[in-house]
Amino acid sequence: MNIQNIHRVYFIGIGGIGMSALARYMLFLNKEVAGYDATPSPITQVLSDDGVYIQFDDSLDFVPVAFKDEKTLIVYTPAIRKEENALLHYFTQAENKLVKRAELLGEVTRDSICLAVAGTHGKTTTSSMLAHILHEAGMPVTAFLGGISENYQSNFIHTGDTYTVVEADEYDRSFLHLHPDYSCITSTDADHLDVYKTGENLQKVFSEFARLTQQQLFVKKGIQITGLTYAIEEPADYTASNIRVVNEKYVFDIRTPDNSIKDFTIFLPGRYNVLNALGAISMAESVGISLQKSKKAMATFKGIERRFSYRINNDKYVLIDDYAHHPTEINAFYMALNECYPDSKKMVVFQPHLYSRTRDFEKDFAKVLARFDQVYILPIYPAREKPIQG
Repeated sequence: MNIQNIHRVYFIGIGGIGMSALARYMLFLNKEVAGYDATPSPITQVLSDDGVYIQFDDSLDFVPVAFKDEKTLIVYTPAIRKEENALLHYFTQAENKLVKRAELLGEVTRDSICLAVAGTHGKTTTSSMLAHILHEAGMPVTAFLGGISENYQSNFIHTGDTYTVVEADEYDRSFLHLHPDYSCITSTDADHLDVYKTGENLQKVFSEFARLTQQQLFVKKGIQITGLTYAIEEPADYTASNIRVVNEKYVFDIRTPDNSIKDFTIFLPGRYNVLNALGAISMAESVGISLQKSKKAMATFKGIERRFSYRINNDKYVLIDDYAHHPTEINAFYMALNECYPDSKKMVVFQPHLYSRTRDFEKDFAKVLARFDQVYILPIYPAREKPIQG
């Protein structure tokens, strides 16, 4: 696939966080862009405002005539199945070039220095931190993020093409299409068992991803994959120590194989965010960004929407919105909450994400939610799934 020869791109599932970033990149390259999504959202509104035609009905009748041409590149997300979507079914039979989102992302990053962040938890925040560090250091970077950065109000950053920062998605083995020069694996906890069936199968695919790395692999200590390790308060190649909370900021010291720095500060709560920051800083140092520059950049990092995002914060009430949808993530969220507000009553309103994940981790969800003082559980958000009996 030669992206330069592509003039028209149609995205099936354009409102997805990863798809929309690629759509914006194609717009930047002056390609004609259109797409389909099931429902309107703030993301589809932004794309529409930028001139992208988006339909919310999967009938071929609503596809602009020019995009029915066989030269149109069709990009789809594996979350949409052809047997359930008329557009995907049609283009599968047609003579168009049809690619998964990850395949296009792999082509986009092929000729750059690619920094890929993978993991069942932490990859969105870590990759966003890394992209922010490179941006603030003046590096020519394009970033495709899995969340909306509060610094840029976008999931797409572009200041040049020398470096690309990507969130490497393990769902449906998508990240195996990438060509990473530097990689980071933040976690490999069992997840997406609708695809992988067992945690062991998921571990094997992460090992396959690790072998794609051309220059240097970074792994959170404890993951059974060989690479430079990073950890907090224990020996590793990259360590964060002397962690303390000062006026709701996390302050800590960092040691790398060649350097060290004291009083590194991030404005996000939770030790898991210290770990995320350490992964990002490790990768940044590997491409020549000093710890001092990373420290300065991270002092301005505002976070990701729906990652410990404050909606109300006054003397009486605090309301925090968080995307955590796996027991491990909810536990990390609770621990951060408890560090910030040890004496406050804690109520959680939780919406399970996917029928299969709720079934597979039912006991773990019950155990971690029981740590809160009060629990409200909403109906399961199905996303790509049909209901599962019971």
